[in-house]
Amino acid sequence: MSGGSRLGGVAGAAGRGAVAGLVGAGVMTLGEKAEQALTHRPDSYVPARALLTLLGRSPSDDARPLLWNHAMHYGTGAALGALRGVWAVTGIRGARASAWHTVVRLAFDQTVENATGVGAPPASWSAGEKAVDVVHKAVYSFVTGAVADRALPPVLASTRGRTSH
Repeated sequence: MSGGSRLGGVAGAAGRGAVAGLVGAGVMTLGEKAEQALTHRPDSYVPARALLTLLGRSPSDDARPLLWNHAMHYGTGAALGALRGVWAVTGIRGARASAWHTVVRLAFDQTVENATGVGAPPASWSAGEKAVDVVHKAVYSFVTGAVADRALPPVLASTRGRTSH
């Protein structure tokens, strides 16, 4: 496959992956709402505050900008879904890829939230808070991965051998 057509295939996969990421974010949201109904855990507005900080604003710790929260939630879902789409088309697929993607999602969120200064470092969280975050991000990644893997056959998987060097 030529470089140009391969690049086009990667770009198309990123677009389909972004849609898969929106599906994953939607399912994660439903799971969060069900969990919150059981645990009475309040909504977090840290994602919104991080996005507003990235845009040059200075939201207070009490700010509850719902639309900005949705923008960050679904924007991150789409952006990281694009990555998962590229993985799917290049042969990085299945449960193992979705587990790796969970780590990427957790790392992305914590990097943005802590780099902007609006999030608490995960080391300061309770074990329960950590578990809830990991479970919700795993739901996002596994749903995103299932949709991406179904929508994108591994037509760009490398056939160059079995080693990385």
